Amino acid sequence: MAGHSKWANRVHRKTRQDARRSKLFSKLSRTLTVVAREGGGDPDMNPRLRTLIDTARQAEMPADKIEFAIKRGLGEIEGAEFQDVIYEGFGPAGVALLVGCLTDNNQRTVAEIRNLLRGRGGKLGGAGSVTWMFEQKGVIIVPKAQADEETVFLVAAEAGAEDVLEEDEEYLEIRAAVQDFHAVLSALREAGIPTERAELTMIPNSSVPVPDDEAPKLLALLDGLQEHEDVQQVFANFEISDEALAAYDQN
Repeated sequence: MAGHSKWANRVHRKTRQDARRSKLFSKLSRTLTVVAREGGGDPDMNPRLRTLIDTARQAEMPADKIEFAIKRGLGEIEGAEFQDVIYEGFGPAGVALLVGCLTDNNQRTVAEIRNLLRGRGGKLGGAGSVTWMFEQKGVIIVPKAQADEETVFLVAAEAGAEDVLEEDEEYLEIRAAVQDFHAVLSALREAGIPTERAELTMIPNSSVPVPDDEAPKLLALLDGLQEHEDVQQVFANFEISDEALAAYDQN
């Protein structure tokens, strides 16, 4: 069965394609600006900024664009003021959704997200309607083909990871408490273990099984949200069959 983590891996792979890279750079730039503004421009003193810089480099974002975004966040370069907001809602089959956005116009963005949800079988919820269904964790994805699984387990556990999961045949998923995330990530890198993705994310406490006939509507909604320029991250508590996910990707 496929859940949010497997879908997130799929989104990550797709956004690394050249055709999507400019949109990815735009979203990363916004996030770098806000994180630098809130926590300062020194990666050693701002762990979230350090993680974002690593993510931007892995995405092959040019160094001058990374530097520009950070300077804008520090007020050294003028630019739009972005606000960090999270919208809560529901998708097809009652799946809970958290939609993290950076926007310079909250009224415009919330209206667009509401319309997008309505048009694809979902609806916007009130504040606190679904947040309680999720828990923030650090997640690190390691390609199985590039690492020894036993070594990954040992290094992650010794650094304070909570769990190492075999998400699918291609990846291991390491989960850590927020305060231990950077220690675990640093330990993996020092051990020479490559990472496909490393981020702070929201993990659902339980999953909603989605029937195969509802899966295409849900996945189309998730893709539509992910494509919106103000949307940074989408979290959902669904579980669908691998067959339904494969069929959707073939269409």
